[in-house]
Amino acid sequence: QVKLAESGGGLVQAGDSLSLSCAATGRSFSSYAMAWFRQAPGKEREFVASISVSGADTFYADFVKGRFTISRDNNKNTVFLQLNGLKPEDTAVYYCAVGYSPYLTIATYRSRADLYDYWGQGTQVTVSS
Repeated sequence: QVKLAESGGGLVQAGDSLSLSCAATGRSFSSYAMAWFRQAPGKEREFVASISVSGADTFYADFVKGRFTISRDNNKNTVFLQLNGLKPEDTAVYYCAVGYSPYLTIATYRSRADLYDYWGQGTQVTVSS
């Protein structure tokens, strides 16, 4: 059974940092693109960042603006998201996702939630002002 489990969320103050992790079990995802999305209360889920199979290619939403860094460890079947310079508007549930679609090798498609095959349950990030 495939399972993605996020961890590392919490309550922090504006300007603080958090490190999110997402461990995948049930199969190897070394051939899958991996990504992070988030959903704030009352808003639609939005793309945050993605990383290619090898880890050499990353893609970020404009609002990240150099504050977040996505990485992966294929030996551990894990994807990470380092959040720096957190703002109150970053408050959301953060979800990891993995996808096998070849379209995910194209930057234009990497933010498409419908192209990802497996999703975690999410971890809450709350940033106070």
